[in-house]
Amino acid sequence: MKSAKRLLLVHAHPDDETINNGVTMAKYAADGINVTLVTCTRGEEGEVLVDSLLNLASSKDDKLGEHREVELKNAMDELGIKDFRFLGAPNKKWRDSDMMGTPQNDRKDVFWQADLDEVANELVKIILETKPQVLITYDEFGGYGHPDHIKAHQIAMRAAEIASQQDWQVSKIYWNTTPRSVIQMGIDKMKEVGSEFFGAENADDLPFAKPDELVTSVVKAPEYVPHKLAAMKAHATQISVDGPFFALSNNLGLSVWGDEYYTLVKGELAGPFDENGRELDLFAGVKL
Repeated sequence: MKSAKRLLLVHAHPDDETINNGVTMAKYAADGINVTLVTCTRGEEGEVLVDSLLNLASSKDDKLGEHREVELKNAMDELGIKDFRFLGAPNKKWRDSDMMGTPQNDRKDVFWQADLDEVANELVKIILETKPQVLITYDEFGGYGHPDHIKAHQIAMRAAEIASQQDWQVSKIYWNTTPRSVIQMGIDKMKEVGSEFFGAENADDLPFAKPDELVTSVVKAPEYVPHKLAAMKAHATQISVDGPFFALSNNLGLSVWGDEYYTLVKGELAGPFDENGRELDLFAGVKL
């Protein structure tokens, strides 16, 4: 049965949505909530982890973006998401910006170089069409400093502001976050079995590990972990089944992926809450 609740997620590249919000998306979609994913670029500058597809890289045939569109569709099939779009498509497309200081970042067609209000207004169109009560995006640092993640944060926040002046008020806005304690638990466990997590000695070495006190909300849905892992595998050029993500799931059990954490930056927290005082439902308190 279809719900009146509507969720919008704004991400930078294909695969970001699954890593950050795969369980959340699968759970809410299964609950009949309309979930809309907006991806800002096709991730053309991503590293290719599949040897047989190395020719797709931007330094060779520059076909990775097209391939990642297919990966995204396959991942969304695994999560049960029907409404997923690239920002500005079909008329406008912004290219993956790569990291700060790289030659790619200076290209005029990359997302980082795009005019903020021009891009934000493309998202406003989607907000006014889908009328989400809840919006999820990155924090002001983009999680770990990637220009496209930062820009996605900026346009999401700006678009919500513009939409509020027109026809729609987003009730609650959340930023993705990962508490340091959870990251540290993973690092410690992987050390015990002689493995590593992105080469980090402790959680403080990783820019996306945030102080636990910043976490206001958590979605706990371990029953959708298999869907999330299947969606991660669908992003084969970006996520290796031999890499730290899947090593972590093997070493800690599937439950490590069953909790996804957020910081509420607009709206009011509402119960029910878990034992740490964290909100358990992102739609809690939303008036429909």
